Amino acid sequence: MIRKLITRLFTSKSNASALGKRVEAAGSSLGIDPAKLPNSALTVVRTLQQAGFEAYIVGGAVRDMLLGLRPKDFDVATNATPEQVKPLFRRALLIGRRFRIVHVLFGREVIEVSTFRASPGASGDAVDGDERNVDKLAGRHHAVDASGRVLRDNVWGAQDEDAARRDFTVNALYYDPSRDVVVDYHHGLRDLKARTLRMIGEPSRRYREDPVRLLRVARFAAKLGFDIAPGTLHPIATHSELLRNVPSARLFDETIKLLQTGHALASLDNLRRLGLHKGLLPLIDLALSQPRGEAFVMAALGDTDARIGAGKTASPAFLFACLLWPQVGQRWAELQTEGVPQIAALDQAAEEVLAAQAERLAIQRRISVDMREIWALQPRLARRSARYAYALLEHPRFRAAFDFLLLRARTGEAPQEFARWWEEFQDADEARRTELIELAARGVPADAPKKRRRRRRKPAGEPGGEAGGEPAAPAEPPN
Repeated sequence: MIRKLITRLFTSKSNASALGKRVEAAGSSLGIDPAKLPNSALTVVRTLQQAGFEAYIVGGAVRDMLLGLRPKDFDVATNATPEQVKPLFRRALLIGRRFRIVHVLFGREVIEVSTFRASPGASGDAVDGDERNVDKLAGRHHAVDASGRVLRDNVWGAQDEDAARRDFTVNALYYDPSRDVVVDYHHGLRDLKARTLRMIGEPSRRYREDPVRLLRVARFAAKLGFDIAPGTLHPIATHSELLRNVPSARLFDETIKLLQTGHALASLDNLRRLGLHKGLLPLIDLALSQPRGEAFVMAALGDTDARIGAGKTASPAFLFACLLWPQVGQRWAELQTEGVPQIAALDQAAEEVLAAQAERLAIQRRISVDMREIWALQPRLARRSARYAYALLEHPRFRAAFDFLLLRARTGEAPQEFARWWEEFQDADEARRTELIELAARGVPADAPKKRRRRRRKPAGEPGGEAGGEPAAPAEPPN
């Protein structure tokens, strides 16, 4: 009881100091145009407000609008509980256990609605143990483990408490489109102008609450091109071990975000600079240690950044197939040296690498299936006979496997000729395809110049021969 009372006294003081002073500014004066907001986000905010609740667009969408960027997603924060939010919308889903939220659906678009949450420790009840203790506190209290990681966070609070529990000052901005007002509690507008990434509250404690914040520092600094505030930066090196407590499925989700922001190369550079790449993401760590691995991985991440920058999608299966390929390829070669047939060796190598990776990063099954198909098609792309070529064109993973082959050829791992051959074969007419298959069978490059047929010289005296010049006129028939 005494220990719990002391905990409450100290957490109440730290919570009070973490709550910032509310500052309001006109959104239009900061560059926000309410007319450019999607109807889906506006509908959610107005519906909640008309029902008597507070509602704001929050987080990354507000940050990006203020930076003149186009937000990818729009989230809404409200003082309505999830159970109060769901009945207000025709298509809405209650999701989550650790963080209970509502997804409001507009066709394929999703607006995430979260309830204002109290800062960890506000209830005064910390769980000193593992997640088995969480069910006792479901819906009533925070639950944290022995390291301070928050296991459950379904304690509702006021807006200022909600702002205090967000990660960075630039992500703790709220926008009310009805009043055209931006609400700032932690100098987020100031840090946005200074292009600085700063943790709200005491960084060491915030990293212990959610170790994934270590990765977010690298991701947001890369995405926004911001400097990291010294107080946010310094504790990172000593807290990297906390990432071992993060569930593998959640680590996978955060890795997808980190590598698919359009700034994967910069994110990886930040991970290295912050000392987070060693042991954090084994697939990257090991890939970069393999022969040619670094060139291959860098090329894959560069291609991903280019696709996203051009407004195209980037397949997680293709990206992870690239990241794990240096390990798979090396093991594939070893097994063939041991006498395992080529196709069986590749299948065994894929199985071993994915199994080892699953211990740290839980790659979703549907993604791992696609990855294995991309890998399995690589030796088959070398078989350019009519039997295999036409069948491969119909394979649902052909395009991904072909792009993978292009990447291998570009980094010197696969013959350039294979890539050129398939590039032409896809778009060729039937006559040219037949010719390409014949050329491959003879080992002749697809782009080899055609040999000109030499005319046979006729002996002198023969009609058309060089000595006779023009063909001689036929002799007059005898009388």
